[in-house]
Amino acid sequence: MLTGKQKRFLRSEAHHLDPIFQVGKGGVNEAMLVQIGEALEKRELVKISILQNNEDGKHEVAQHLAEGTKAELVQLIGHTVVLFKPSVNNKRIELP
Repeated sequence: MLTGKQKRFLRSEAHHLDPIFQVGKGGVNEAMLVQIGEALEKRELVKISILQNNEDGKHEVAQHLAEGTKAELVQLIGHTVVLFKPSVNNKRIELP
């Protein structure tokens, strides 16, 4: 579980990032979770965009993404989700 200070730090780190995944009409599926998990292992911090045509609620999608990838939900702002998961091999981000 991240503290408020750690989340604030991660939000500032994610500010300049572009979303690298999009969740559309099909919703969240297993293949997407595997790809996001691999991206988290390499980058530790990713942004995911939830498209307007998604049929699920954005809070449900964000929670499903976090649980499916075993990552921490840093932020859900608008239709953009920020996830963080410490990498095993590619440690880049040092939390305060």
